[in-house]
Amino acid sequence: MKKIPLHWQIIIGLLAGIAYALVASKFGWTKFTLNWIEPWGRIFLNLLKLIALPLVLFSIIGGVASLKDATRLGRLAAKTFGLYLLTTTLAITIGLTLANLLHPGDCSSQEQRVRNRMSYELWAAQSGIEIKDKRNYLADPRYAGEAFKAREEFSVLAVDPDIEKKIEAAKKSRKPGPLDFIVDIVPSNIFFSLNDNSLMLQVIFFAIFFGITLLLIPASKAQPMIDLIHSTNEVFLKMVDLVMRAAPFFVFALLAGKIAEMAGDNPRNVIEIFKGLSCYSLIVMGGLGLMLFLIYPLTVSLLVKKVSYRGFFKGMGPAQLLAFSTSSSAATLPVTMECVRDNLGVPEEITGFVLPIGATINMDGTSLYQAIAVVFLAQFHLVELDLAQQLTVVLTAVLASIGAAAVPGAGLVMMVMILSSVGLDPAWIAIILPVDRILDMCRTVVNVSGDAAVSVVIAGSEGVLNQPLDKQKK
Repeated sequence: MKKIPLHWQIIIGLLAGIAYALVASKFGWTKFTLNWIEPWGRIFLNLLKLIALPLVLFSIIGGVASLKDATRLGRLAAKTFGLYLLTTTLAITIGLTLANLLHPGDCSSQEQRVRNRMSYELWAAQSGIEIKDKRNYLADPRYAGEAFKAREEFSVLAVDPDIEKKIEAAKKSRKPGPLDFIVDIVPSNIFFSLNDNSLMLQVIFFAIFFGITLLLIPASKAQPMIDLIHSTNEVFLKMVDLVMRAAPFFVFALLAGKIAEMAGDNPRNVIEIFKGLSCYSLIVMGGLGLMLFLIYPLTVSLLVKKVSYRGFFKGMGPAQLLAFSTSSSAATLPVTMECVRDNLGVPEEITGFVLPIGATINMDGTSLYQAIAVVFLAQFHLVELDLAQQLTVVLTAVLASIGAAAVPGAGLVMMVMILSSVGLDPAWIAIILPVDRILDMCRTVVNVSGDAAVSVVIAGSEGVLNQPLDKQKK
């Protein structure tokens, strides 16, 4: 009997985790699940994060040192940043187009949207925010009764403490100086940077700097260090292999714990959570599906003849399923690098440079979801965003994606920044919070797939793409 491929094992673990969580919820086993099963999912995430940053460090140093030519490094960097910027802008444009064409915010009743609009007008007046569309529902005599109720409700409205924390985090990220981005990527202490997954850009900077320096010293002195780096990198790759052997069980525990946490002892809670935001969720899923099943694989198969449409998904299956389970590009990075290198034929010098940068700055799925979410929230509150505001959404989302932590929930902090940039209430993220986790899982799959697609295209353009593993076996 042939061994079941890893991606099928992970799928079985996913489905088993979901099924167990619903059964556990029905029979009141939630406490047992959270105490004895869910911790194994956290252990899995910790193992992947343990490997991720050292693997990034040694992969990039080894990749840069292997180039032997500083001019090639510059060309590789230009292609990497250019393609990531292009795919992120494309994702945001698709998101805005879908939201403007399909109007997810119109699914709610007109009465509810009028009340929402009045609360927005009251918030804008209190915050000193100019309302761009110039409409005033509070002063409209047709809605006098609703306006009175809206003023009463607004006076006692309290903001969720978790939302306040995200708003404060976003405020600290706003109004940067012109050179703050460069200041932020240069570490003062690399050991401190290695201790924090959100500082991956600093680790990447140090690794590139270290690799370039190895190119500039005599080969006789550089070679022992290069050999050590390559050997250390192999150790971390082997760690990935060992962890992935237990991935089906870990994924089962991760999904079982997360769904048990959402559902409690009532499995209908999960259904109810998603029912109210169905229009918004479906449009986000549609946009993400467009990127995942059309844009990426077709671009790869058209530009790089060695990798077929089917071959792209076959090669990336384990990483995509892991991205769905963990909601973290950083945690998935070791497996992404292994899949792209071994299954899609991208050499280590490309994967070691392109993928860690992508896990940090390339957030196509997140950017697409944010574009749809901003327009949805505006429509839900009867706010019309003009062309200038929508262009601001594009620019802010692109800039916010650079340096955003590649961990679950980072997209919500970015969302606060984008809402604030177009004069909308950042506390509105509480409206989409109930479905954010499942959408976060889906958009992380797109983020990871986008990184892989770019690395394959760059390897093809450099003429260094190897024959994919599945073709070698035929």
